[in-house]
Amino acid sequence: MQHTLRRCLTMASIPKIRYYATLPHAPEQNNKQTSRNQLPRLMDFPEIIWPSALNTIKNWITVQFIIRPYFDSEFQIKDFIYGAKQALQVVSSKLTGGDLNQLQDLVSADALAELKPVVQKLSMSQRKQLEINESDIYLSFPYQIGIMFDDANDQLQKRWVEITMVFHVMRGLSEMRERGEEIPWNMGTMPEYQDKVFICNYRFKKEFTAGQQSDWTVNVANHFRAIDLINESK
Repeated sequence: MQHTLRRCLTMASIPKIRYYATLPHAPEQNNKQTSRNQLPRLMDFPEIIWPSALNTIKNWITVQFIIRPYFDSEFQIKDFIYGAKQALQVVSSKLTGGDLNQLQDLVSADALAELKPVVQKLSMSQRKQLEINESDIYLSFPYQIGIMFDDANDQLQKRWVEITMVFHVMRGLSEMRERGEEIPWNMGTMPEYQDKVFICNYRFKKEFTAGQQSDWTVNVANHFRAIDLINESK
């Protein structure tokens, strides 16, 4: 039977957002010499840095008028973000250790298949950059919330929710706060902080089909430094 897949607020057309509109998207390394410490792209997914005003409005409508009334009456985006931060810390730790088999219950099979060959080729210094401490996250937001339906079965409509999260991280942030040091608001543009500031794009998916029990799983995991995107264009 031909499957008819309907998407509301589709996730497939996420725009490419960068610091500069002229920066090209390169799924591969563009044959450039990559710095030993620069992270290659873990997955072929456009880098997302900042929130979208239009998406923010759509996200609120989706949560208030679709997810909570019809999928999960107790769903709260703040609770989801809290859990997403914890998932980021767990997944990044396993990626750093190189043992992706321990992520089978948290990361989708397709994502693991794409991540594995990339992670295996990383140097030890590159792998170390993947590890994220939850307390070092200084900004996190849902970039886009999408709903998918599959009407192939006339008796039962399958449905899923996908949420793309963006995390801004600065290594050593928690230690700076403990020392009472002031955090510069523009640290991403300051040379002494540029190598410490990372951005992570994670997409989470959960099935909400009636009668089905499902947990959130990660189907996209990307880590990058904004400074590397700028250097790529040079």
